[in-house]
Amino acid sequence: MRIGIDVRYLSHGLVGGVHTYIAQFVPALIDLTADHQIYLYADTKNDFELRSLPSRVVVRLLPWRNPLSSFYHDFLMWRYLEEDRLNVVHFPANYGFGPARAKTVITLHDAINILPLREIIRGHPKNLRTMVMMTYLHYCSSAAVSRADLLLTVSEHAKREIARHSAFDPQKIVPVPHAPTTDFRRIENPLALADVRQRYHIAQSFVLADALKNPAVLIRAWQMLPPTLRVARIILFFSRRPDPLPVVHEAVSAGYARLLVQPSREDLIALYSMAEAFVFPSWIEGFGLPVLEAMACGAPVIASDRGSIPEVAGGAALLADAEDATALAEHLRRVISDPEEAQRLRELGFARAAQFSWRNTAQKILECYQRVLNQP
Repeated sequence: MRIGIDVRYLSHGLVGGVHTYIAQFVPALIDLTADHQIYLYADTKNDFELRSLPSRVVVRLLPWRNPLSSFYHDFLMWRYLEEDRLNVVHFPANYGFGPARAKTVITLHDAINILPLREIIRGHPKNLRTMVMMTYLHYCSSAAVSRADLLLTVSEHAKREIARHSAFDPQKIVPVPHAPTTDFRRIENPLALADVRQRYHIAQSFVLADALKNPAVLIRAWQMLPPTLRVARIILFFSRRPDPLPVVHEAVSAGYARLLVQPSREDLIALYSMAEAFVFPSWIEGFGLPVLEAMACGAPVIASDRGSIPEVAGGAALLADAEDATALAEHLRRVISDPEEAQRLRELGFARAAQFSWRNTAQKILECYQRVLNQP
């Protein structure tokens, strides 16, 4: 089989969920495909991230001169793909247009880009750049989905949403879950943990949370806890952006929360390992990888029951509605005040996270390539 994969995310200096997905499944797939030829299509915007690839893997670097190059390649990459006489071409970042002679597989991570345009724009800032980009992604994703031979997505929940908002055959939408990377594991070394505490000036016990994932309900729940539980600990928010909702800064100013902006991956793993609980009351998730990352590091998980989170948690977390501060406060009280409950969740979390791996993900993706070749 001759497999082509659009891996431009690995030559653009990007971060985030789609980048992690591509950076993890592609090497795992290469390890599984000794009998297949793989072509990776990146560009010259930045250095290509993957190194020491076997000879059966060919990297095509498409010329990148300015931002318009990305738009050019979106629509005309098929010319390069056609020259390599591919059997299957995979676009893992929500859209792409392959040559007519190859089967096209698209990973649509969620239904957001194919929602009615008015709904997409309603949920984003109303500046010109954002509106133009959202419109572009909507039309590219919708057009690509209509032409694809098979869709991959990240969960059964995402599959249902994609089927609901498109005319695509649900039998040709395959959930293939993500996984924590192997570096997400519990850190036990007290010196390493003490170093992180010292560098971030963390003296108290803490509950860890993502500052961008519905922080207001956690803050309301926190204020419902008995003072004896609150006095000895804080909420430790982390954020990939310096501008979370104002309620986070208000909690920091009030003295019962801290905000860490862009902590390193290594430090985040240490924070998961030390947290009394990881609280993830997200409104909506296509997958919810932080739930598994926290579990792999031994943090008891409290999360919302929306989107794919119950599917991912698999009974190894305490769940509540994303806006139910009372239920969230009760879960927090149980975990913080009952060591046996915290240990129970910790052990369930270890077992649940161990069920996911990028090798398993790559194996399922390879099976999808083989399946699509057998489709009429």
